Order: sequence, then structure tokens, then C-alpha cells
Amino acid sequence: MPFWMTAIGLTLITGIFIARAMLLGRTGTNETDVSPAAYDLQVYRDQLTEVERDLARGVLSEEDAERVRTEVSRRILAADAQIQKEATGSGGSKRSAMLAAGISILVIALGSAALYQSLGNPGYPDLALIDRKTDAQDNLENRLSQQEFEAQLPKLTPPEIDPDFAALMEQLRATVAERPNDLRGFELLTRNEAIMTNYKAAYAAQRRVIELKGDAASSFDYVQLADLMIRAAQLYVSPEAEEALRKALELDPESGFARYYLGLMLSQSGRPDMTFRIWRDLLEKGPEGAPWVAPIRARIDDLAWFAGVTYAAPAPSLNGPSAEEIEAAEDLSAEDRRAMIESMVSGLAERLGTQGGTPDEWARLIGAYGVLGQTDRAQVIWNEAKTVFAEKPDALATIEQAARGAGLD
Repeated sequence: MPFWMTAIGLTLITGIFIARAMLLGRTGTNETDVSPAAYDLQVYRDQLTEVERDLARGVLSEEDAERVRTEVSRRILAADAQIQKEATGSGGSKRSAMLAAGISILVIALGSAALYQSLGNPGYPDLALIDRKTDAQDNLENRLSQQEFEAQLPKLTPPEIDPDFAALMEQLRATVAERPNDLRGFELLTRNEAIMTNYKAAYAAQRRVIELKGDAASSFDYVQLADLMIRAAQLYVSPEAEEALRKALELDPESGFARYYLGLMLSQSGRPDMTFRIWRDLLEKGPEGAPWVAPIRARIDDLAWFAGVTYAAPAPSLNGPSAEEIEAAEDLSAEDRRAMIESMVSGLAERLGTQGGTPDEWARLIGAYGVLGQTDRAQVIWNEAKTVFAEKPDALATIEQAARGAGLD
């Protein structure tokens, strides 16, 4: 009830101001106002007086004075007629203005009510902070399962697949079906199903990878499982994906992928304040090339507002994966290490392509592709660098050294 009283009061106040502007906007509606016609009449009478004075002083001849009197008298009659017209029509004009003001107030009131009925939530009670937290926890505990959520999603048009690749995939699926304990086969199946955007088949294969690895399954294995499930659900974090993320964090509490997706899950359940705290830490720790940094930057300001925090995100750094960062991944498995490095390198490549960078960063990107054995991509970057730094021989020399180190001509 207090909401509706406030809304009605504000609507009436707004309508009163509009009505007042419509009424007072008409000239002569106040008793103290002088209409233009009355003002002109006074001027013409003063002109007649001046004519008589000029005639008495000999400034005007009788003939000129008579001509001026005739013209001024004509104007006096016209002004007087206008005054009479305004006097007889003022009542109707005022009534018309009042009617228009009343209609305006009615339109504002009814229009506001209709918009709120359509866009608002009439009768929705105010929630205390503890109630909001309770609702968020209920949302988290009672959200749809992976299967339920996927079932309600619209069917996506699959991408066009090269016929040769499609034939190889059929062979791979048949081989894996015949060899259910082939770990390498399931790893290949996971990767290639994901390439084809068959995410449901991909995470089913990844589940088998984890089963075959047993206790040797890494944090990244569980992160990959969760990632494929989240992609299949179009970025929805299901309870099954959360379970995989929790397992990944048990094995590696600093897993950036797992922490990012858990923050996304909390945002979806109604706790953007908790998402902000998790993502702020990820953003500030970096590295800038991490795949979760760009989506965090895109939303961190909004999350800070929801969390009631004034926050200035650190400026992005264009540094890519260094040799030390690459070496730090040595404790991961070969597949996990490669996936981690590739994600960091792709982030640097994207930034250099859109924002540019220093010669050292271009050299680092070429060197990273060399470490990955992707000399074709390194060659593309080297060719582009020769165009970008064509007029800077010193910069080009730095990049050329990295290109030679990567095995390019």
C-alpha cells in the first residue's frame, strides 16, 4: 500500500506541474499580466499625445499631423477590437486549458499504471537482505539438472563439417565403441566432438576419460568436463557441472577456470556480490592472457554495482605468456599443459590483432607458437609483423630474431 500511495502522489504532483505550465503558459492568464493588444493601445495613445505636442511646437504641419492622427486612430481601433475579443474568449480559453490539463493528468496516471502492470511486478513485497540470500540459496539448490535444462533449449543448427573430417569422425566413434578402455581414443573423441560443437557427446566422452584415469584424473580433466557441460547448456551451470568444478578445486584450489565458472553459477542463482569477489580476485591475479579475463572485464563494473562496491578495474596488460609461465605448466599432463598454453597464446594473439602491441609482444607470440610447434601460425604473425613494423627496422629486427628462433625462414 505505501508503494501505491507514493506512486499516486508522485503522479499527481507531476500532473499539477504540467497543468500549471499549460495554464500559465497562456499570455494574460494572470491578473497582473498585460496582453500585447492592451500594451499597443497605450503606446498608440501616447503617440497621439506626442503628435499634439509636436504640432504645438511647430515641428509638424497641420496636414502631417492629420495624417498621423488618422493612422494612429486606425491602429487604436484594431487594438481595442483585439482586447474585446480576448475578453469575450478568455473564459472559453481558460476552460480549454483546464480541460487539456485534466486530460494530461489522466493520460499520465493511466499510462504509468499500464506500463507498470506490463513491466513491473504489482504486489511484489520488499525483501530484506536475509530474504534475498535465502531465495538465492533456494535457487541454487533447486535449479534444473543438466538434462532438464538441455531439454528446454532450442535446437541449434549444426555447423557445416568437411565430408572427409565427418568420415574420420564416424571411424573414430566406431573404433571407440569397440574399445571401451582406450583412453587415447576417448581423449581424441572428446576433443573432436567439441570441435564439431557436439558438446553433449563431448562431455559424455570426457566422463569416460575421467573414469579410465581414475585417481590420476587431473583438475583440468574435471574443468574440461564442466566446460563442455556448460557449453552444451549454453552457459548454464548445472548441478552436475558444479560437481565437476568442485572436484577440480579439490585437486587445484587455484584453478582459474573452475573459479570463473563457479562465479558464473553464483551470478545465475542471484548472488552477484559473491561473483564479484571471486572474479575480482581472478582479474587482479591474471594473467591477462587467461581466457576468463576478457569476460570478467566485460561484466565486472555491473557486478561491483550490484555488490555495492566502488571498484576501478586494473588496466589491461598486453603481456602474453612468458617463458616462466610456460615452464610453470610443466607439472600438468602434456594435454593439459598444451591446452593451457594455447588458451593463453590465443588471448595474446587476439589482443595484438585488435589493439596492437610492442615489438617484444609480437616476438613473444611468435616464440610461443614455435614452442607449440604451430609454425604455420607463427609464419602468419611474422608476415603481419613485417607489414606493421615496415618503417621500424629496429623493432622488426627484434621480431625477426624470434621468428628465426621459431624455425621460420
